[in-house]
Amino acid sequence: MPHDDHDHPHALLPPEPALRVKALETILTRKGLIDPAALDEIIDTYQNKIGPQNGARVVAKAWSDPAFKAALLEDATPVVADLGYYGRQGEHMVVVENTPARHNMVVCTLCSCYPWPLLGIPPGWYKSDAYRARAVREPRKVLAEFGVTLDEGTSVRVWDSTAEVRYLVLPMRPEGTDGMSEEELAALVTRDSMIGTGLPKVLS
Repeated sequence: MPHDDHDHPHALLPPEPALRVKALETILTRKGLIDPAALDEIIDTYQNKIGPQNGARVVAKAWSDPAFKAALLEDATPVVADLGYYGRQGEHMVVVENTPARHNMVVCTLCSCYPWPLLGIPPGWYKSDAYRARAVREPRKVLAEFGVTLDEGTSVRVWDSTAEVRYLVLPMRPEGTDGMSEEELAALVTRDSMIGTGLPKVLS
């Protein structure tokens, strides 16, 4: 109904994404369309049992096994599926490797496409309008805000995830990790390093 100085209807949902999600959840629950307990179980599974531990294991194995790494870079989907990491949001995986000459960074400019079977649920900032817009326009500034400063000679490649293809960054193996087991290496792999907005932990 027209009012004030404009005539478009206002949305009934709050503007903040978290509040909008909560409002939608409340409406769907009241209508009997979803079970809050089931939602909690799904969130717990992806936050605490899947990601980003699965992705870290893949990276650690690639650091340790050259043949696995070659196959992963060639066609990641069947390789990670053989490890048991497949399912919704992970049907078509592409792994891109960081090198001294190139740093890779992942964004979904349209929404929040993300490799759930490897990294779990995406962080809030990955879904934000600011990250989605700025990662493409000014990736070095965004990386600096995440604490990642690259050499001038290192190029930045930004990969735009879609509903068809999702990306995982294979970060460079930290120095001083020769002889470490895959389990020890996986502990050095951070979620952000597999998105490209961070680096693996360094040995103290």
